Amino acid sequence: MSTQANRYYDKYKRDQEARTFYKSRAWERCRQMVLVRDHYLCQSCKRNGRLTVANTVHHIKELKNHPELALDMDNLETICPTCHNREHPEKGMREREQKKKRIRVAKESANMEIT
Repeated sequence: MSTQANRYYDKYKRDQEARTFYKSRAWERCRQMVLVRDHYLCQSCKRNGRLTVANTVHHIKELKNHPELALDMDNLETICPTCHNREHPEKGMREREQKKKRIRVAKESANMEIT
């Protein structure tokens, strides 16, 4: 997910409690330990025989449904942005919608030039 889309999601879609958690010192420390444990490699790609550098730490069981596992390292894994978007397609919606709009505008522009 791009930085802009990430900021949009964090500001408008993520609930305040989750925002506070993800800015906490405890999360930052736990996140860093998971990244080091996983050698900054996407665990999802690795299970499929690919080595991909990653820096996103993903809750296997979602934070909102399992807050008790928020800092449980057995519930956390490092994954790449592509795999994270696959896990959470709702987080990239705005970016995809903007891309579709740009394509639609380009097609309309091209059609106007032809006629």
